[in-house]
Amino acid sequence: MPSTSINQRLSDLNINLPEPTVPVASYVPTRRTGNLVHISGQIPISKGTLLAKGIVPTQVDQDMAIQCARQCALNALAALNKELGSLDKVTKVVRVGIFVASTPDFGAQPTIANGCSDLLVEIFGQDIGQHARAAIGVASLPLNVPVEIEFIFEVK
Repeated sequence: MPSTSINQRLSDLNINLPEPTVPVASYVPTRRTGNLVHISGQIPISKGTLLAKGIVPTQVDQDMAIQCARQCALNALAALNKELGSLDKVTKVVRVGIFVASTPDFGAQPTIANGCSDLLVEIFGQDIGQHARAAIGVASLPLNVPVEIEFIFEVK
């Protein structure tokens, strides 16, 4: 655990968590079971607007897709913070599943995924923030977004 609170760390990094997004279908944003919290797939919504729509790299460039992955992580942290009351209760980022809507010949899904993974390590530090992950290319995603990410956190 970092020596400072996660809220202080976010402030130091000049990161403001967004308001948790409202589900766009029939599901709950978080589900806690024991000491694990599963976060439903997060899409790149910022202030009620999608950051991008389309397929990587033909309709959405790689840099924008990385920003979308980062926004998905921020949205997940907002949902988690609402569930827990404090991100200081996170003991480990367990797993991240990153889906990238991409052309069949695109192979840089791991680079897109780093937009999420790097942010989690930056916020929580190596010991807590480093995680298992999958970065998967898919034909399409809900609302035609380029990135969707699901999360599992261990908490106290």
